[in-house]
Amino acid sequence: MDLAEEIYHVTEALPNSENFGLKTQIRRAAVSIPSNIAEGYGRQSTGSYKQFLLIARGSVLELETQIELCVRLKYFDGDKIKNVETQITEISKMLTSLISKIK
Repeated sequence: MDLAEEIYHVTEALPNSENFGLKTQIRRAAVSIPSNIAEGYGRQSTGSYKQFLLIARGSVLELETQIELCVRLKYFDGDKIKNVETQITEISKMLTSLISKIK
């Protein structure tokens, strides 16, 4: 949830031309992460939970790619986006670990 909130703040800096492009895609990917974790947990089935965690991890990787593209396009300053990149890395590691522990 912290990452999704941070993403909403940093994407305000995107140019208006990206309102229906990268801005929307980035926000959707960020919201998808905690949403899929919650939905999977709510299914009360180990198999479903694992599947939704895999989807959440895919959203993390999608978000990571989109943030990198914004840095390359000079929409975000690489130094100013470090906190977001750190959160993405940590969430990816946590999801990977949790997925591997679910049988």
